[in-house]
Amino acid sequence: MRGARIADLVVRDRRLRWPIAADLGARLRGRTIKDIGRRGKYLLVWLDRGALIMHLGMSGSLRVVNDTPPGPHDPFDLVLAGNPPVRIRLRDPRRFGALLYSDDPLSHPLIATLGPEPLEAGFDGAYLHEQARGRTIAIRDLLLNGRVVAGIGNIYANEALFEAGIHPRRPAGRIGAGRYDALARAIVAVLSRAVSAGGTTLKDFAASDGRPGYFQQQLCVYGRAGGACPRCAAPVARLTMGGRSGYYCPRCQH
Repeated sequence: MRGARIADLVVRDRRLRWPIAADLGARLRGRTIKDIGRRGKYLLVWLDRGALIMHLGMSGSLRVVNDTPPGPHDPFDLVLAGNPPVRIRLRDPRRFGALLYSDDPLSHPLIATLGPEPLEAGFDGAYLHEQARGRTIAIRDLLLNGRVVAGIGNIYANEALFEAGIHPRRPAGRIGAGRYDALARAIVAVLSRAVSAGGTTLKDFAASDGRPGYFQQQLCVYGRAGGACPRCAAPVARLTMGGRSGYYCPRCQH
């Protein structure tokens, strides 16, 4: 997509998480794609001015389709100029995806409030410790708050807390600075290993080449209730927090 000129935007269904603007196609035609980036779970398609903000939702995917007829779950094609043209199609069965435009995307309300990226500068134990000061929220839930840190999902929060030896229900404000240093290191380590393994496929996630993620083979506690803790062999326990499952070792995490 880098360097390509947008020939058209073909919209078949505007009813995504937020409706696709009626004039978006007219605003995009003839524009050049300068770069592709990401902030949190939002994809940023940088143009010669401004950017498209895209979200894949729960199970969406972008594919190069060219002459493939659209299906019932294919709300739009971004058509790139060429001979023949190239079609980038969103497949979004649940319609949780998004396609927005902003002249200043980093100041857009969806992005401006996001916390630091855990694999970039600005994220460390001191930052987490400061964010947790005086807060009674469970540490697992603090890690899932995108305003505190962007991009730690439930799977990786559980795995990082296990690696750092911290109980997922422990109040965030009652964790010392040293343990936050260990937690920040664990978050970086878990996410780095997961990225190298292509992510985690529990249901329908696949990479752009169609392959599943293989990090599920390295999971220590998530989804392993009743199994043996890889450190002490005690049975892994499951709990429910905010309607979402959490997993931990009752012996190793406190």
